[in-house]
Amino acid sequence: MFSRLQPLYPYLRRYWRSFALGSLALVIYNVSKAMIPLLIGGAITDMQHNLSAAKVEHHSLRLLAVAIVAAVCLYLTRQIIIGASREIEFDLRNDLFAHLESQSPEFFQRHRTGDIMARSTNDLNAVRQLLGPAIMYSANTIVFTAAALPFMLRISPRLTMFAFLPLPFASVLVQYFGARIHTRFERIQAMFSDISAQAEENFSGARLIRAFAQEDAQIAAFETSNQEYIRRSLLLARLMAMLWPTLEFVLGVSLMITLLVGGREVVQHRITVGQFTTYNVFMVQLTWPMIAIGWVVNLVQRGTASVVRINDLMTEKPAIDDALADPSLMVKMQADTDQGKEHSDIDQIDFPISGHIAFKHLNFSYPTGPEVLHDISLDIAAGTSLAIVGPTGSGKSTLISLLARLYDAPSGTILLDERPLNRYPLQALRRAIGFVPQETFLFSTTVANNIAFGVALADDQEIEAAARTAHIADEILEFPNGFETIVGERGMTLSGGQKQRTAIARAILKDPTMLILDDALASVDTHTEEQILSGLRAAMAGRTTILISHRVSTARNADRIAVLIDGNIAEIGTHDELLILGGYYTDLFEKQSLEEEILTA
Repeated sequence: MFSRLQPLYPYLRRYWRSFALGSLALVIYNVSKAMIPLLIGGAITDMQHNLSAAKVEHHSLRLLAVAIVAAVCLYLTRQIIIGASREIEFDLRNDLFAHLESQSPEFFQRHRTGDIMARSTNDLNAVRQLLGPAIMYSANTIVFTAAALPFMLRISPRLTMFAFLPLPFASVLVQYFGARIHTRFERIQAMFSDISAQAEENFSGARLIRAFAQEDAQIAAFETSNQEYIRRSLLLARLMAMLWPTLEFVLGVSLMITLLVGGREVVQHRITVGQFTTYNVFMVQLTWPMIAIGWVVNLVQRGTASVVRINDLMTEKPAIDDALADPSLMVKMQADTDQGKEHSDIDQIDFPISGHIAFKHLNFSYPTGPEVLHDISLDIAAGTSLAIVGPTGSGKSTLISLLARLYDAPSGTILLDERPLNRYPLQALRRAIGFVPQETFLFSTTVANNIAFGVALADDQEIEAAARTAHIADEILEFPNGFETIVGERGMTLSGGQKQRTAIARAILKDPTMLILDDALASVDTHTEEQILSGLRAAMAGRTTILISHRVSTARNADRIAVLIDGNIAEIGTHDELLILGGYYTDLFEKQSLEEEILTA
């Protein structure tokens, strides 16, 4: 079990002072608690000889003083140890989130969002209970037993032997039930992850579910999953229902033996009534710690299972990292970052990237699929524009994803400013790119915050200027709250075209060296497209720009156009040069020209 908890050791070391201080308070609490039976027994013995009001007050005040010390120390114990567990939960959640943020898209294709959310919430809570209540109550049991046992042996070794005789059975029961609790809790958490994933998918795809009238089918499927979760939870509940009464029965047997054997000891004058009372108070005080073992076992098994599940995520190394980055560039980035600390913003990093891109005999395939790109060779001079057209599935989006290192291309096949792409720190590379993906994502916040995403110091004028370049400012100003309008989750209150133009404004505001638009104008009409392109021409000046589009109207004004078919560059040249070739681009141009004529007519 301890090997499973090894991932928590760094966090325990970080807060060792809190646990040490809490342990000191715990020891004082249990020692004070162990004094109470001695005081009660001593009071009874004392008052048997000469009972008086003064003696009652004297012994009562002594008990009150010890009880106050015990209460204060118990408060400090709970405050410090439980507080430390909350701090560790806070650190662990931040570390887990940061680790997930560093993962590549391939990681999120393998792990469902609902499963990740379950591990980030329910499992983290189980770990906190392992590090807080489980540690505190188990330490309480151990320390109090260690404090009380010498006094109990001093009163009567024979009585202690008989009283503790049933306790090994309790230990065996704890071990027996503990292993089964662990297994069943793992199954429950796995089912909880499935339910979370199912719910997340349904909420995200609510429009699609309604469009296909699948509400009843999805409700039935969720009910089936929920019933399975209940079934597994009830199996654990039955197990716990057996553990607690069994432990109480064992402790009841122990108390019965104490009364029988202890009473005989008193009758035979081997111990006094006061000592017998002391002993019984000790046994009563041991009842809850012993019963708490069952709860602690439950917490430990749940926490251990959750540590394993969280560690499965934490041990997955990012497929894309800075392992091959040039150390000198990373040092420069750090120095520049330190100079801009007062702003705490990555835009303060001044990193010289001119934007000269070269693809050299690039071949690429996804981990679980066939080769997508074949022998791609392109040279895009800094400050120029390249349009990429081609049929669906030809590899256009894959090509630019490699440029942003969302996936890693073979080393040396992509150069930026004549340097291999993986030699640049990820932060510097991605800061230099303004990327508008094919699937637009907006956060559930204001329009202004979505446009200013990644540029924390942008003012209102800059945000509005970027929106005007993307030809969406007038529409935003018509909203009831203008740029402060909340767009809803994933921008659901905006149309597809509005979301795309908001994403374009976000990329423009970033003021990148390289601008990449992945079919970013697909959701707007040709008139709006022309207005956006006219605004973009000024923004594209001096920037390396890559435009991916299915429309000739978007591609025709680029410095060069590449036609990508089945992962191969079939044609490359200017608009006029490609028309002369009479290939795919010519057919696309003629088809779209005919469509425009029909629409105009």
